[in-house]
Amino acid sequence: MNLSVENVSKEIKGQMVLHKINASFTAGRIYGIIGQNGSGKTMLLRTLAGLIRPTEGRVLVDGKTLGEDLSFPENMGILIEKPNFLGYLNGFDNLKILSEIRGILSDADIRRYMQQFSLDPNSRQIVKKYSLGMKQKLGIIQAIMESPELLILDEPFNALDEESVNLVRTLLLQYREKGTLILLTSHHKEDITAVCDETMLLQEGRQVTRSESSHK
Repeated sequence: MNLSVENVSKEIKGQMVLHKINASFTAGRIYGIIGQNGSGKTMLLRTLAGLIRPTEGRVLVDGKTLGEDLSFPENMGILIEKPNFLGYLNGFDNLKILSEIRGILSDADIRRYMQQFSLDPNSRQIVKKYSLGMKQKLGIIQAIMESPELLILDEPFNALDEESVNLVRTLLLQYREKGTLILLTSHHKEDITAVCDETMLLQEGRQVTRSESSHK
């Protein structure tokens, strides 16, 4: 899968939140989008995911224009801002409902992912009573569990303990080796340098720099 962003700008309530972004992203690489709060990181991810349409410019997925030729990128896993689940159900039942959309996962698959993240698939605790870290783990699982071709993660390391951070980093590198195109944001430089092949710096909605990450 390949993503291209051509002269993308986004205006909301008279304010330009993205200014003429041009970028291309290719399969089998991890891209880190960095910048301060309000720099446009989440808005750019939303645009790439097809959740919002740009005011100007276009996003191409394998040559097809989002919002015209297709509504969303096919085979996409996504976690943007706080993960939302049905608070009155437990973790397994939430993931089960999501898995039934495509129908490619077994109950055993879901249980294995939950156990990998130290979540008990047999627990009857409802998600409403989950800690922030537990909700974040569930959000990551729903994004990755169907082995997407495109993985978009907004601050995936938030609220995670060190063990879970290391697990997510390992999984991201494994998905990259499988050819997944991965885009992520993080406030922590070490998260970016640990896994990303390239970084893009945004300031006030403008692309300032783009460079190979230092670990390469």
